[in-house]
Amino acid sequence: MENRFIYNKRLVYKIESSKCNKKDLIKILKKHQEIKFASFVAVDLLGKDTDEKIPIDYFIKNMDELINGGIQTDGSSVNLGNLATLSDARVDLIPDRTVDWYVDYNYENIDTKTQLPTGTLRIWSFLLHNGKFVDSRHIIRTTADKLKKYLVEKINNNKEILNHYNIDKIQDYNNIQFMLGTELEFWVRTPYDAINVHKLVLSQSLKEQYWKRTKGIVRTALEQTLEVLQLYNIKPEMGHKEVGGIKNYIAEGSNSHIVEQLEIDWKYSDVVTALDNELLARILVKEIFRINGLEVSFNAKPIKKVAGNGKHCHLSIMLKKEDGKKINLLEPIEKNTYMSKIGWGMIMGILKNYEYINPFISNTTDSLNRLTPGYEAPTHIVASIGNSANEESRNRTVLACLIRDKNNPLATRFEVRSPNPTTNIYMSISAMYSAIKDGLDFTLQKNISNGKIEKEFCKKYSDDGKYFIKNRLYREEDDIFEKYTEEERNKYFGICPRTVYENVSRLDEKNIIEEMLGKDIVEAYSNLSINNWVLDLEQRIIPENRRKVISYSKLEENNAYDEELWKKIDTLKRELAKDDIGKKSILSKITEAIVSKEYNSISQLQLEMNEKMDKLEDLYLEYKDNRI
Repeated sequence: MENRFIYNKRLVYKIESSKCNKKDLIKILKKHQEIKFASFVAVDLLGKDTDEKIPIDYFIKNMDELINGGIQTDGSSVNLGNLATLSDARVDLIPDRTVDWYVDYNYENIDTKTQLPTGTLRIWSFLLHNGKFVDSRHIIRTTADKLKKYLVEKINNNKEILNHYNIDKIQDYNNIQFMLGTELEFWVRTPYDAINVHKLVLSQSLKEQYWKRTKGIVRTALEQTLEVLQLYNIKPEMGHKEVGGIKNYIAEGSNSHIVEQLEIDWKYSDVVTALDNELLARILVKEIFRINGLEVSFNAKPIKKVAGNGKHCHLSIMLKKEDGKKINLLEPIEKNTYMSKIGWGMIMGILKNYEYINPFISNTTDSLNRLTPGYEAPTHIVASIGNSANEESRNRTVLACLIRDKNNPLATRFEVRSPNPTTNIYMSISAMYSAIKDGLDFTLQKNISNGKIEKEFCKKYSDDGKYFIKNRLYREEDDIFEKYTEEERNKYFGICPRTVYENVSRLDEKNIIEEMLGKDIVEAYSNLSINNWVLDLEQRIIPENRRKVISYSKLEENNAYDEELWKKIDTLKRELAKDDIGKKSILSKITEAIVSKEYNSISQLQLEMNEKMDKLEDLYLEYKDNRI
């Protein structure tokens, strides 16, 4: 991307919500003739954003109708599950005029008249089907508003809280502000290069890449990305190398070979703006790195045995007083306590209901592959709050932790470490807010003290809980992978789901998420997740595994040791992929179970396939390495 396009004063990047009206829009579009198209941006239940190209002349001519009534589309073209069927497929895209819109530029398509990149006005929108909004953006807004109204009622009925904040009453629920910050990790590589996993594993173990200086084209792309994010007022705070990657090298033909992991962070904001910014940031990252000849992967686990991509989420709740001053509602009222009752309700609600939140975070095989021990990815439902009320928590092995800055009370927040870049963050935060309300029902009772809440949070494994369940631990300040065996982790913190079906089928139970989001939304999301899991197995995972099995061929010059290894390899190959009369291979069994929609069988067979594929890969590597 040419530098002459960065910070170009002739370009407009954002249009404030106050100007998202016919008069101001026409004035802006007439002045900026490089904006050639308009596009309505809604987010479906799986987190995919819509895009189309409406010529700007048509948009201006029909602006009254378009910005007030929206446009029609085919519901089968977006992920809404059984909410919009083929026989009832009309869905309307309705503009959201309460937020800023933005202009997306194509830096590879220069307008001949203005000599500027061609722009598309991207209009944040909702999806309306049969009189009901069914998209992820509207769901998070509705869920947040419900929780705000609930909090206002609880606070206004609590004299202790009102007196502490020196207020008579919260007049407007909009004075409660849900703040959110996200951290985006991604892998960058030269397209079509083979990946040397062994080198990546070694580099990660030696911590050769973490926070190291970026160089060459990666540095250029990262710097351009940070500059462009500022243009959109996303306010980046830093960009840096993450733990994954290997040293760049020049191969034959003087081509640079690049495999690196990066992270970009930006300033937190209100929840809807933060979620929209995160979606826009992903688009900008991918485009800018692509223009620089680099391929970006946001997959949760793009490379096996190497660190995956996370998207840690930082949650807090602010109260905006009439004088404009902000108060962090997580900060404790009492001295020498970890947090307020509202803070306790947040973390306790998330932990107790996490089995129902997790399907909205990890609803793909890829996302579950990331949640394995050893790569700072959370595998179990447990939190850290610090060894004492005056000590900060920095335990990176837990699901969630309390983060504080003694010099800045507004910075107190919870970090939830399980989401990844492909997580539909709109839906997952909606699920968390639903769970938080459940936690607040317990902690905001008038007859319960902060001390009793803390005791409940720190209860022993075998103790009965007033809110938490018996035979579970919810707090741990030490490294859970060093302190406990896998068997102990499963005992104390619960067993992790191993397949999408195990995870998403929890939504069949009546739960607090369903009560807030609605049964129809939860069912549609669940069905979509299961269908995508099956399709991924059928169209990607099984064919890839079959190709791997076929590629493991017998080598020449075998000795007795090699022959013994090959017998084991050949047995696994046949079990996995070779059918015989009266006997089906595992891959064929999965295919048959998919046809008959036997989801539990598919799930169990996938586990068997994974175990045998891992064993096969290890054996063949041992067999191949025994060459001289």
